[in-house]
Amino acid sequence: MFYWFMKNLVVGPLLLTVFRPWITGAERIPKSGPVIFASNHLSFIDSVFLPLVLDRRISFLAKSDYFTGRGLKGWATRLFFTATGQLSIDRSGGKASEAALNTGLSVLAKGEQLGIYPEGTRSPDGSMYRGRTGVARMILEGHVKVIPVAMIDTDKVMPIGTKMPKVRRIGVVFGEPLDFSRYEGLEGDRFILRSVTDEIMHELRKLSGQPYVDVYASSVKERASSARR
Repeated sequence: MFYWFMKNLVVGPLLLTVFRPWITGAERIPKSGPVIFASNHLSFIDSVFLPLVLDRRISFLAKSDYFTGRGLKGWATRLFFTATGQLSIDRSGGKASEAALNTGLSVLAKGEQLGIYPEGTRSPDGSMYRGRTGVARMILEGHVKVIPVAMIDTDKVMPIGTKMPKVRRIGVVFGEPLDFSRYEGLEGDRFILRSVTDEIMHELRKLSGQPYVDVYASSVKERASSARR
């Protein structure tokens, strides 16, 4: 109820009026049933605008740090992420990764929509980076189709490191649904998981027009952080 109130009566109408997002491929979105939206990730506001252009609720898996802050800022952050359908997960790896997978599968089991960023983190420079195979496991174990979606120019509205967005139009491009049912029962095969993930990233590259770099974005960020130190 709170999600609906914020999206339809408070935050949603204001943001849609100010930023006027253009949308392509909306007819490819199913009206019911579970589906995964696999998106590129250019900006913090990707998780804001994708839910706003969808009719049905979508949940994202967000790092738990966003829900544990203290004081007024922590409260406001927690309120915002809850209102936009974010689900708290521990991204430290190991058992935490299994818990994140199970959280996503529980959303799909209820027939709902799930949003995933296969790159695992925001692009540090506007390029598209290698996808992580967690999205493939979720697709195969959840027995669902995936819709690739490209967020356009969100990094120009709110680049990494900025606190206030610039007012300009953004785009949301939905691709054709991808069906990987041919790999059913093979979710334990790491070569299949890599193949599925790479196919998704290929579709995202075509939709977004981003240059592709075949390394993980997190590795690039770690090297940049080490260089600064």
